[in-house]
Amino acid sequence: MKYDLTVTIDKASGFCFGVVYAIEMAEDILSEEDFLYCLGDIVHNDEEVKRLTDMGLRIIDHDELKELRDAKVLIRAHGEAPSTYQLALENNLILIDASCPVVLKLQNRIKNSYDDKEQILIFGKHGHAEVIGLQGQTDGNAIVFQDLAELDSVDLPAKFTLYSQTTKSTEKFYHIKEQLLSRGYEVKANDTICRQVSNRYEDLEKFVADFDKIIFVSGKKSSNGKVLYEVCKKHNAESYFISKKEELDISWFTPGDKVGICGATSTPMWLMEEVKASLEAL
Repeated sequence: MKYDLTVTIDKASGFCFGVVYAIEMAEDILSEEDFLYCLGDIVHNDEEVKRLTDMGLRIIDHDELKELRDAKVLIRAHGEAPSTYQLALENNLILIDASCPVVLKLQNRIKNSYDDKEQILIFGKHGHAEVIGLQGQTDGNAIVFQDLAELDSVDLPAKFTLYSQTTKSTEKFYHIKEQLLSRGYEVKANDTICRQVSNRYEDLEKFVADFDKIIFVSGKKSSNGKVLYEVCKKHNAESYFISKKEELDISWFTPGDKVGICGATSTPMWLMEEVKASLEAL
């Protein structure tokens, strides 16, 4: 059967500037050197990580970093806690710091709040690299929560300062703020969500409405991918999540469908183009 699908990639989808900066930095070094250590996955996309590891990028974790001496290590866009920089000094490591400027600004604001003796709450994903770096600015004393229900069992002070992981939903952040205010807390809320990310919510709403089917391409580890996919599903029920072209299912489509392809801030454009080529081959 010939499907004759009309396939369009969302031009606003793909890497945010922070990820582009980190990847270009890694590529520049690998064009001159055989390998480069990277602390954690450079981006939450297995296909892009494989492309870079094939070029010589070596992914290490914090335990392996402790054993490393006299080496060059890339800090990815998510940023790191102060303890990582201290360890680098002790182990004579050269850090290639590709921390996103938006994340660095947030780290600095949290550190200043902590130095001013404020109790800090961070709306973010437990264990996420960015959140670990943010919590590190408070010597691990900030309260991290993914959902309001988590705070029901926490003895919160009457007054605190609220921050957010940069890739969280703006709508949910303000809902949390209002809920905490309604419970009688004095909340100093700092909207620290990256606008390059949050603006994609509105862009996606418009994009997905124009198509019969939506293919959302993202790594399964991407927090941003999960949030943006939910936006797609909300505004187009015929939205499907895949990580690579091999996961496409022919049963999703009918002949003549208009298909839109979009992705997370950690999704490379080359991957969406591969998906487009596969669909057009039908």
